[in-house]
This record gives sequence, structure tokens and C-alpha cells, in this order.
Amino acid sequence: MLTTGAGFVEMRIGKVVGFGPPLAEHGFECVVLDELHGDRHLVIDIGEKEAFSLAAILQDLAFGRPMTYQFTAALLTAVGGRVRQVRLDRLVDGAYAATVEVGGPLGAHGVDARASDALNLAAITGTPVFASADVLDDAQRRQTDGSAQARLLSMAPAVPQMIISRQPQS
Repeated sequence: MLTTGAGFVEMRIGKVVGFGPPLAEHGFECVVLDELHGDRHLVIDIGEKEAFSLAAILQDLAFGRPMTYQFTAALLTAVGGRVRQVRLDRLVDGAYAATVEVGGPLGAHGVDARASDALNLAAITGTPVFASADVLDDAQRRQTDGSAQARLLSMAPAVPQMIISRQPQS
């Protein structure tokens, strides 16, 4: 059993959601994590490229060559390591940060990561994801602060997931 420390809640990556006009002037993407043994949602806004990658992973969309996160997971495996867990555990300059716990021949080590990168890696490797109580509380606050972004974050759990489709080759 993995130990996460007090105050961590196990989550699962539910979906990626994207908003565009008229709801968002520019693209706005987020990932929705669902509490594994409860009914809370953690909604995190992420970058467009990270959202695309995560949505493609969740849809089992294959590409001809490894994408960045597939390469990272393969590289880790090649040196005898594995991702043991991902913890969304703090805020850094207003953004969520994560610790990726990696196990390998030299033991277990925590590696600092952006939340979106850690979640992409977790999705590829099937790694458990945990969120700290502080992150969950902050995410709830962000959904209720009255801003346009708060409105989108609060809508995300109820809207359909982002669908990535490949254009046919001509």
C-alpha cells in the first residue's frame, strides 16, 4: 500500500474539458479529477498542449511515434524505474505543483513537477493520483470566487469531455 501522508485524498483522472467562444474569449482547458471514494471534483486549468496530450491518452489515441509523455515513461522504464504515485501537493506562484514518486534501483525519490505533466505521466502509467486537502480547498475556492474563470471551472464536471480526432491522411 502506498503511503501519502495525512490529508491526502485519492483521485482519478476523469476527463479533459475545453472551452472556447463564447464562454472563453481564448481557449480554456482543464482536467477534472474525481474523488475515488467520495463525490468531490478537483478541477485544474492546464495548458492547451498538456490538455491535448492528456485527452489523447485518456482516449487511447495512438500516434506513429512516441509523444513526449510516452517517451518519458519509456525512458524511466528503460533505466529500471517506475512511477509509484503522483501527489498534487502544493501551490507554487499560484499554480498547482506535484510530486512524482519514482522507484528504481536507487530507491524511491520524489521529483518536483507541474501538475499537468505529472497527470499526463500518471495517465500513461496507470499510477495512483492523490491530492492534498490544501489543494482541494484551494480548487474549491477558485470555483466560487465570482470570476469568469471560476464559472468555467465550476461548469467543467458537468460538460462533455474533450474529443481528439485525427484527420485522415490524404
